[in-house]
Amino acid sequence: MSTAELKDFQLDFGGIVLGHDTAIPIAEIEGLGRPGTRGELVEQPGADGAWAAPDWYEARTLRIDCAIKTPGDPAAARQVLADLETIADNRKIRTVGGAVMPLRIKWPGSPVRVLYGRLSKLEPSWEKAAFGWVPLDVEFVAPDPRYYADFEQGTQLRLGWLSGGGFTAPVQAPIRVTSGSPNGQNRPGWVTNGGAIDAHPVITVHGPCANPVITHVGTGRSVDLPVTLAAGQWIRIDTRPSRISVTRENGGTAPTTSRLDTFVLPPGRSEIRWTASDPTATARLTVAWRDAYIAL
Repeated sequence: MSTAELKDFQLDFGGIVLGHDTAIPIAEIEGLGRPGTRGELVEQPGADGAWAAPDWYEARTLRIDCAIKTPGDPAAARQVLADLETIADNRKIRTVGGAVMPLRIKWPGSPVRVLYGRLSKLEPSWEKAAFGWVPLDVEFVAPDPRYYADFEQGTQLRLGWLSGGGFTAPVQAPIRVTSGSPNGQNRPGWVTNGGAIDAHPVITVHGPCANPVITHVGTGRSVDLPVTLAAGQWIRIDTRPSRISVTRENGGTAPTTSRLDTFVLPPGRSEIRWTASDPTATARLTVAWRDAYIAL
């Protein structure tokens, strides 16, 4: 992901910075406020008023009125446009279902926030190109309307935390261990979502282990995976909206009966635990997430 330093009223798309004090000044942006919703009101027969169905957020569409400004250098303006088109043409994004790319946004009083989507429109107007002025009509569509932190957080949990001071005989294989110690603040599964709304984690289980179960302690939500992983094999659970999936290291998929969309990290600190059958106590789990926001 691009790490260009941004000032207030600037956007970064694939390393090209738009907005205040750049070669692509922005006149207006639509779509930064509350996302649109889909839902309906159903009239109540024989009664006043109506029943409000659930409101669900729609994809967020940013409409950006901007222009390439390279006074006296139309060739430079053409190159800037070509660079934007090249970034938008990334085949790993454009031709893969669910794939998205970041649009980084810096607004006054807030750190950089990120939207994930695709550039759906990039229409230049060439009437004043000879003067190095090329107006652009730009649209960026984010299937997930939430804003995210600029940097990803993560933690790792190993299967080796045994309670009670050891084993009780007789011991029978396979030994099932968990990631949590019974007390204290030193449990390794604490995660902190510093955002304002639920964050959707990406969880990866690395073998060797069998039948892992990942649980969010606060909500009681869990993900059960009826799989066996050898050493070097892994399985990834992506709970992010519009990118929900369970994939293996070989590119295949894996079954689960769990609701992945409801496995979230609420704002603040919470705890992740997991269990699995692992005769070596070397399996590990990683949790990665970005703080999530509904507003800039």
